[in-house]
Amino acid sequence: MPELDVFVAGGVGVDTIVQVPELPLPIRDSYKVPPIRQYVAHTGNGVAMGCAALGLRTHLADVIGADPEGDFVLAHYAKAGLSFDHVTHPSGTRRSVNLVDPGGARLSLYDGRHPDDLVVDPALYREAVGRSRHVHASLVDWSRHALAEAIEAGVPTSTDLHNWDGKAAWRHDFAYGADVVFMSANLLGDRVEEVADDVLTRGRARAVVTMAGGDGSYLKLPGIPLRHVPALTLPRERVVDTNGAGDSYVAGFLYAYLAGRDWATCVRAGTYAGAHAVQTAGTHTSFVSAEELVRALA
Repeated sequence: MPELDVFVAGGVGVDTIVQVPELPLPIRDSYKVPPIRQYVAHTGNGVAMGCAALGLRTHLADVIGADPEGDFVLAHYAKAGLSFDHVTHPSGTRRSVNLVDPGGARLSLYDGRHPDDLVVDPALYREAVGRSRHVHASLVDWSRHALAEAIEAGVPTSTDLHNWDGKAAWRHDFAYGADVVFMSANLLGDRVEEVADDVLTRGRARAVVTMAGGDGSYLKLPGIPLRHVPALTLPRERVVDTNGAGDSYVAGFLYAYLAGRDWATCVRAGTYAGAHAVQTAGTHTSFVSAEELVRALA
């Protein structure tokens, strides 16, 4: 089997995107909205598709349902040419309904639907871990086992904790196990550096990146003060939809990371890739190319 640059463990689903006039949405009997659309989405999909668009040899694996949404996922990957392995579960394919306002802000209603104690056959991920340069563990329960095997095998790893409050124990295996940890600033307030330091101190991470949307991102390295990296300045009318911007950020960061670039350049690459994503409607509908990213970094 050929070697892989990136194996993404988990994080596939289907998004239903509804454009609404404002958020929060006032309670009314009904709203007339533009056409409601569906996309293959969720965090693992965004990272895998983003990495593949950048020319990285990418493989994705997850649990889906034997349902119309699962068929939608399989058809999408066949058309995109993305390497994908899966098993099916009676609970079905994960899905979300995302409300998006005119400024691109979103509210996601996430239906994870898989049972918390879901166990998968290690055959879903073991071979892929063994032939990968890097493993990205999405925040689904079974992928913690893929992360553990990657750590044992000495394969570099990353994860995205998303809206972690810095305390919830369910994310500890991911937070303290991965070599590069991404998270969102949403629930952290003024504790971004405190939580990042905790991850660095208690875990294996070499770097912690906190994404803050339009406020940019933060890089924390061991023994070095928190560094803020501004977001790219875009005209308001070009910010169409923020769905999937964080996943594109991760893909851009990993592209530079696997090319051996320094941490500051990796963060710049993520920033540019995320800015590219918000300029198109829908989830994971457009990804920055390697040529465009290399020009931007130059």
